[in-house]
Amino acid sequence: MALLLRHSRKLRRVHGVLDCERGSIARHFSVAAAKEDAVSSSSVHGEYGKKVGRSSIFLDRQSEKDLHAFKVSSREARGSYSSKRMPIAATGVNSLFSCGQVVSARHFSSGADLPPHEAIGMPSLSPTMTEGNIAKWVKKEGDKVSPGEVLCEVETDKATVEMECMEEGYLAKIVCGDGAKEIKVGEIIAITVEEEGDIEKFKDYKASSSAAAPAESKPQSEPVEPKEEKKEVSKAPEPTATKTEESSQSGDRLFSSPVARKLAEDNNVPLSSLKASAAKGSKKEAAAAPGLGYVDLPNTQIRKVTANRLLQSKQTIPHYYLTVDSRVDKLIKLRSELNPMQDASGGKKISINDLVIKAAALALRKVPACNSSWMNDFIRQYHNVNINVAVQTEHGLFVPVVRDADKKGLAAIADEVKQLASRAKDNSLKPEDYEGGTFTVSNLGGPFGIKQFCAIVNPPQSAILAIGSAEKRVIPGVAEGQYEIGSFMSATLSCDHRVIDGAMGAEWLKAFKGYLEDPTTMLL
Repeated sequence: MALLLRHSRKLRRVHGVLDCERGSIARHFSVAAAKEDAVSSSSVHGEYGKKVGRSSIFLDRQSEKDLHAFKVSSREARGSYSSKRMPIAATGVNSLFSCGQVVSARHFSSGADLPPHEAIGMPSLSPTMTEGNIAKWVKKEGDKVSPGEVLCEVETDKATVEMECMEEGYLAKIVCGDGAKEIKVGEIIAITVEEEGDIEKFKDYKASSSAAAPAESKPQSEPVEPKEEKKEVSKAPEPTATKTEESSQSGDRLFSSPVARKLAEDNNVPLSSLKASAAKGSKKEAAAAPGLGYVDLPNTQIRKVTANRLLQSKQTIPHYYLTVDSRVDKLIKLRSELNPMQDASGGKKISINDLVIKAAALALRKVPACNSSWMNDFIRQYHNVNINVAVQTEHGLFVPVVRDADKKGLAAIADEVKQLASRAKDNSLKPEDYEGGTFTVSNLGGPFGIKQFCAIVNPPQSAILAIGSAEKRVIPGVAEGQYEIGSFMSATLSCDHRVIDGAMGAEWLKAFKGYLEDPTTMLL
């Protein structure tokens, strides 16, 4: 495959921006009749280049092979070359950059009749994102775009994120419009061009299947094996009662009474066939239950990912739970003393949840083993105490993060939590607002009056704290026969037993309870 070197109009003045010694930008094209070859990702070093006609030959220092670089104008490119979606990587050619390696996310389609353009793919906006939805396009076809301007809003597995433009140009074609669902990461969503006159040429553009990012596929050998097994079963003779028991044991466990097994044996009827008939019948009844009115609500991307992650957590993490009741009279009193000062200074009011976050962060600093993650071959213990706070919205469950909560004051935590909760409800959280948490706090007591509950661990974290509501109880007083009323709050710690042993979890809860019952220690 030939390597085409061409400077766009945006690159002509780049040497004036960067004080660099060497470098180049290379766009990759393929000749229409040529076979597609793999393009080496190694750098092309140009000080050994020599002119040969209209091409230049460069010697790769590592492989010592001649690499041809053809200089072709935009018009020649349109007529003679078909563009190919491919990343750009180049170093050491001419004297534009000394930046080592320049990598561009520019992509090209395979249409030979199309002018140079950039195919914008669905970006990966979070570590766990594999697909996304287009919430809406901010720019319209034909609009001029500049670096930093918002192109569209993308609904990821975490939140709705604004996607910004990286280069100057014009939005020629929107491939995936408003509301487009389940777009794989890397799949083309739009086309931009450098020249305004090229917009019309993409009026009927459609992304080819080869232009989409290839999805991960499992080896074909996996589905082949069960087919062979099915063939073997079909060739086997009609099962007797003894073989029926063996087949039921090898597959799903079959529950049957002795009478049913005796009847099946007498009539030479496989119990597995009866089981299959029952399963089919149940599915039919569930799909078409008479007399029921219903509506099917589509799941958002956030809802689907949350469901998958919680299911994975419950199935793969060995949960156990520890519950403690803390007397919070002093905590409530401290809050009532601090909030007037907050009002006077124009700050946000401090909530019980803010005090819980601070207490949890300090307890993690005192028992750092609980601020860890299971990494299969080792346990990773974090130096930063970043507390995720569960926030329920109409768009789904969000867990924005308060970073270094152990080092922040109550006023700072209160202000940050309220800002994050507001952005969560507006569906405007950014990845940095929810990534990097090491521990999670979920409070259903204050907002909903839930007395006690057990939360599901948020992987890769190893613990989550569930806070219930405070309630008044009658307790024995100091003197015999005397009683007093105290406020108690329930807290349940869900732990990953691979990381946090029972005694370790109990030690953390003891430290947490100590901060709640003597809250002035949090201010030291």
